[in-house]
Amino acid sequence: MRFLLDDEQREFARSLDALLTAADTPAVVRGWASGDHGPGLALWRRLADAGVFALAVPEAYGGVGPLPVETAVAFVELGRHGVPGPLVESVAAGVLLGGVGGPAAKEWLPGIASGTAVVSLALEGYGPYALDADVADAVLTVTGDELRLTRGAGGATGPGVPTGPGGSTGRPAPTGPGAPTVSVDPARRLFRPEPGGEVVAAGPGVREAARAAGTWATFATAAQALGCGEALLRATVAYVKQRTQFGVPVGSFQAVKHRLADTLLGLEFARPLLYGAAVELADGAPGAGAAVAAAKVAAGEAGYAAARTALQLHGAVGYTEELDLAWWLRRARPLRDAWGTPSACRARVLAG
Repeated sequence: MRFLLDDEQREFARSLDALLTAADTPAVVRGWASGDHGPGLALWRRLADAGVFALAVPEAYGGVGPLPVETAVAFVELGRHGVPGPLVESVAAGVLLGGVGGPAAKEWLPGIASGTAVVSLALEGYGPYALDADVADAVLTVTGDELRLTRGAGGATGPGVPTGPGGSTGRPAPTGPGAPTVSVDPARRLFRPEPGGEVVAAGPGVREAARAAGTWATFATAAQALGCGEALLRATVAYVKQRTQFGVPVGSFQAVKHRLADTLLGLEFARPLLYGAAVELADGAPGAGAAVAAAKVAAGEAGYAAARTALQLHGAVGYTEELDLAWWLRRARPLRDAWGTPSACRARVLAG
């Protein structure tokens, strides 16, 4: 089993890192949390141009996927830079619609791959919320063997919907998802999906496709958590080199070194689990679900441990909103629990 990235995959990571560094993502995150989605959606389109959202969309619908290893590479970078929005949900929606097929797949998958459609998703067993449903062009929900689609306030027309005079689509205008539920991370806006919606697929195939989509959502969230933890560790190492106490940098103290070393070990042990799960997903291995769950536990816990280390070593300045670090601190725990809590993932590993 190969865990090393090839030259093309490493270049993909470098290009995303450069793109996101130039985009000033802390400002994008602040705007997204305050309700200003313009900069975030502009960044969304740039990520689509880089091929991020095509990675899980089948080639028949304008994508290049499924490519789990490249998806891991992309989402580690997205987590490291703290990019907001229903990134995981759009990728998982691509897997769901690709598995179901039919008219809904033909309508929405090309838009997901190209970035012209922002889609959120809620699945049974993963919590009642759809992330950033107020921005989404569509919200997908699966209940039992039914897949329902609600056109969102983020885009009244949706991809490929013809408009008449004055922009009319001939369809009822979306009403929006209501008020968000308060989240630890203000940039993760949680909405309960609107009841009803159009049934776009039904039958046993929906349940199987939803299971695959949930696995991919868990997998992408694990990659985000790993990237978030790496960003927190990097910022903390830089800070303890600058902060002095008793005339020397606090990073020279043995207790601080040990805390940072433990944090690094947690992240580095999670990395091979993540890419091992990617290889199993790519091969369609029977144990891919358990491998993804193991990666999610390791990456989620390591990212959260990195947040606790960062907060302790930064002190009170760490959680002030003026410091960009605070946004990563508040994201680590939601990522640990989103799309599979540690206890649920451990149970999945034990079940094999």
